[in-house]
Amino acid sequence: MNATQFLSAQEAQAFGKVGVLFGGRSAERDVSIMSGSGVLAALQSQGIDAHAFDPGQRSLAELAAENFDRVFIALHGRFGEDGSLQGALELLGIPYTGSGVMASSVGMDKITTKILWLAEHLPTPKYAVLNANSDLDKVAASLGLPLIVKPPHEGSTIGITKVEQAADFKAAYDIAAALDDSVLAEEFVTGREFTVAVLGTGVNARALPIVEIVAPQGNYDYQNKYFTDDTQYFCPAVLDAALTAEMQRIAVQAYRSLGCEGWGRVDVLLRVADNKPFLLEVNTSPGMTSHSLVPMAARAEGISYEQLCVEILRSARLKMKG
Repeated sequence: MNATQFLSAQEAQAFGKVGVLFGGRSAERDVSIMSGSGVLAALQSQGIDAHAFDPGQRSLAELAAENFDRVFIALHGRFGEDGSLQGALELLGIPYTGSGVMASSVGMDKITTKILWLAEHLPTPKYAVLNANSDLDKVAASLGLPLIVKPPHEGSTIGITKVEQAADFKAAYDIAAALDDSVLAEEFVTGREFTVAVLGTGVNARALPIVEIVAPQGNYDYQNKYFTDDTQYFCPAVLDAALTAEMQRIAVQAYRSLGCEGWGRVDVLLRVADNKPFLLEVNTSPGMTSHSLVPMAARAEGISYEQLCVEILRSARLKMKG
């Protein structure tokens, strides 16, 4: 028996035939392959009958023909984390991990997420929605410089630019607009960067230990996220008990307010000037690579990578009644 195996043969068999969905067609395909490969190996190490399935290379008809009893979604970005795949799985009647159609769609849209958070009186940086006719000088005056420009439907910091001078705003807009129909400009908050992993659903949703991210020159970009060892992580984050509890509270409230379930990760900035937390975004299908933050937070609570994968898989279900 594998030293890390904790499921009995009977428990493993109870999951049935499991598909691990990874790869896909989004800009985050490479990261998804890393995440899914790790999840697949972890589930197989527990004796679970798990199989790889890449929706970027195989059709929904092939997915249906596999007769999976449940699937673990390890896709990131569009066509996997945005509700489209979740809707297909509901139609096919295949139980799946993570959030349902609506929460996945809303969580993938940073603008709609902000609107809902503000309606719940949750703190998030000021913002403006841009299009080709926007008065960028007016937006810069309103939000202040520096500011952040991003495509609202991408992840992994893809297409994000920090604008230090007004003259650079148009170029930053063009980068984001090449990836998305709308563009989000956001107030830049000078602060420490944290993430809060959340497991569970509804009243049972709970926050894991907080991770602080300290990237080189404060630049937690795609390269520093996945491909270097220069970024430092502190988990549990060094914060006083009251601030830790408050950040975990608003992260869980942010997760619940969108209707998220199963698992997710909420990114938070802590403003240096006054230690006020600001919510940035929620990830409804977070990374599960060797550098990823949800597994790191789970380890700090004594949950191994394999245990985490099994717990998430156990929560797989169809969300729509009918």
